Amino acid sequence: MADAIGISRVNMSKLKNGNVRALRFSTLESICEFFDCQPGDVIEYVKEE
Repeated sequence: MADAIGISRVNMSKLKNGNVRALRFSTLESICEFFDCQPGDVIEYVKEE
């Protein structure tokens, strides 16, 4: 999948494990195209306490 959306496997692992603080819109767009979904289907806002 990393190759299909144009990111490194390391960054894909970080996305999978939730270890990212930012996500480029172009990456989000590629993920949504890959899964044929909407952004809200793959991300969730969690307020920091």
